[in-house]
Amino acid sequence: VQLQASGGGLVQAGGSLRLSCAASGRSFSAYAAGWFRQAPGKERELLAAVSGNSAATYYADSVKGRFTISRDSAKNTVYLQMNSLKPEDTAVYYCAADRTPINIRSGNLAYWGQGTLVTVSS
Repeated sequence: VQLQASGGGLVQAGGSLRLSCAASGRSFSAYAAGWFRQAPGKERELLAAVSGNSAATYYADSVKGRFTISRDSAKNTVYLQMNSLKPEDTAVYYCAADRTPINIRSGNLAYWGQGTLVTVSS
């Protein structure tokens, strides 16, 4: 599986962005997927995750109520809708996927996208 993240950019505080993570290969619905971010000088942080069949989702407290993860099986794509963005959301955002959902919490996923930069200005 190859993952291609896109949708990052510069936005003002309070604005919105939607990140996309397009997957190559078949059977992507068999993979759980997650969005992570890493800001300069900080550890990588798991933001949101979704199961292969979209039945289960997870959100970190830092983004709960502002970010929404979803997936479109027909397009082999996972999305992260980000609303009410804050300057502290500035980071490189990565999508990742794995057949084993438990690996999402540990951050030890098999497949990673290249990252997309989100910059939120105050």
